[in-house]
Amino acid sequence: MPIGPARMPLMDHLGELRRRLTIIVVAVVVCAVVVYFATPTLIELMIDQIEEAMRGGQLYVFTALGGFTIRFKVALFFSVIICSPIIIWEVLAFFLPALKPKERRWVVPTVAAMVALFFLGMIFCFFVIQPAAFGWLLDQTVEFAQNMADAEDYLNIYMLLEIGFGLAFQLPLLIFYLSILHLVPYKTFRSQWRIVYVAFMVLSAVVTPDASPVTMLLMFAVLILLYEIALAVARFVIVARDGKEALKWTRDDYDQREFDKL
Repeated sequence: MPIGPARMPLMDHLGELRRRLTIIVVAVVVCAVVVYFATPTLIELMIDQIEEAMRGGQLYVFTALGGFTIRFKVALFFSVIICSPIIIWEVLAFFLPALKPKERRWVVPTVAAMVALFFLGMIFCFFVIQPAAFGWLLDQTVEFAQNMADAEDYLNIYMLLEIGFGLAFQLPLLIFYLSILHLVPYKTFRSQWRIVYVAFMVLSAVVTPDASPVTMLLMFAVLILLYEIALAVARFVIVARDGKEALKWTRDDYDQREFDKL
């Protein structure tokens, strides 16, 4: 995919944005049309991890339009997953001209890392989060009512959880780049960990769609683990590249150091 020049008039920037958004939309729509025909098999795969919690494994559709709506949503969900490398590349490529030449070499590894982390988050959600979340939710009903498994309700929660954990697993990259580019000093991340942990708790409560404390606590634990891993890797890179003193640098300090090298 071609990269636009660093300096363009505003209308050219908007045209570039429209072009990249068009590529994303066309790719997702074409993929969704193809995937639509495989949605029955994909839905069976989706409920495989929550079948035990459903106590019977049977989904119900309560409206005439429900079947089409569910299949369309599932097709769109999987097309976004399949097209995620294209989506990530097009978004990053739009901002690529603003980066310095030495910073651009990080783009391809970043795209690969973002895709890998996105899929890793979804896999973690599939095997760990889905059974725990649905098991807890359905246990709240069993003592006083029979739960009718509304297909649209179940699959909506399922897809939101998958997307949520896929995005949550992008956190290490965000922390890593903020640190190594000194946009936020490493020392600040390390010294303000209490505030960060509270923010993670609030974020976990807001973004988990099932209002389950099990899901919220699992996401909170995952965010903390990813945060600490990202900081450990960032520290290693900063010290290896600029020395231990660089852990305290701001962006101005970093720019001054780069200027002094010229």
